Amino acid sequence: MKTEAYANLPDILNADMLASTLGISRAGAYQLLNSAEFPTLQIGKRKLVPKDKLIQWIEQHTGGSSIVD
Repeated sequence: MKTEAYANLPDILNADMLASTLGISRAGAYQLLNSAEFPTLQIGKRKLVPKDKLIQWIEQHTGGSSIVD
C-alpha cells in the first residue's frame, strides 16, 4: 500500500475527514465509526480514528492493495 498517499492526513481523523478520505458520505463514515470491527477511538462523545489504524483497516479489507495509487 502506498502510505505516502495518506501522509498529509492528521494523526487522528474525525467523521468528516474520514468521509473525505474514503470518498463516502458523512453518514457512511459514522456507520463505520459505530461498527464493532472498525478501529474507533472514543473520547467523550466524539468518535475518531487514528490514521495508522485506518491504514491497517484498509489493508485488511482490500487484501493489502491500495485504494489510492
